[in-house]
Amino acid sequence: MDHQHLVPAAVLAAKNGVRFPNESEAYRSARDALLAEEIELRRHIERVAVQRRALPPGGEVKKDYRFEGVDGPISFSELFADKETLVVYSYMFGPQRERPCPMCTSLLSAWDGEVPDMQQRVALAVVARSPLARLLAFKKERGWHHLPLYSDTTDEYSRDYHAIGKDGSDDAAFNVFTRRDGTIRHFWGGEMGQVTADPGEDPRGAPDLMPLWTVLDSTPEGRAPDWYPKLSY
Repeated sequence: MDHQHLVPAAVLAAKNGVRFPNESEAYRSARDALLAEEIELRRHIERVAVQRRALPPGGEVKKDYRFEGVDGPISFSELFADKETLVVYSYMFGPQRERPCPMCTSLLSAWDGEVPDMQQRVALAVVARSPLARLLAFKKERGWHHLPLYSDTTDEYSRDYHAIGKDGSDDAAFNVFTRRDGTIRHFWGGEMGQVTADPGEDPRGAPDLMPLWTVLDSTPEGRAPDWYPKLSY
């Protein structure tokens, strides 16, 4: 996309023409100004995606990590199956946890129905440090159908790719890997956290992977700093 020749966002917003019943002129003026910002946000998201896709080759994955899946032991390279790209989400459900992380669980619940679509384009693995039987029991409890769960039996992958905190606790992590000409490399991983958070905001990445927050961001109440999802209500 040639961003230098795009129609200004304010011009596109003015052409929009959408009106809702009984809205005031003040509302429409403010809404059109917001629409222009939303257009700019969409464009910025695309610019970031283009920049991400243009990254130089990442670090080569020299270890063939081992996991336990529903069909038995599986290596990291086998997680790719017939795809050239592998997406790995590190789920905060280690053996020291009585129950899994509610935030991770909310995210994965939203993803579950999308897995068949994702797998048309990429391979997907959800990795946690608990034994596989424990992961599968919670999958059944939660009613997940499609999420491919794997146990990191050695913690080696989790440690190398930032799914274990400095104190040994679980950390969520989202990493993308590629396999090109037989060589597996790390392509991109989420790096936004506490250090990169802005004042008064939760440490989160952008774009946000959780549909929950996207929906709540469109409401007058917003995310609410004192509310988080739970495993049950």
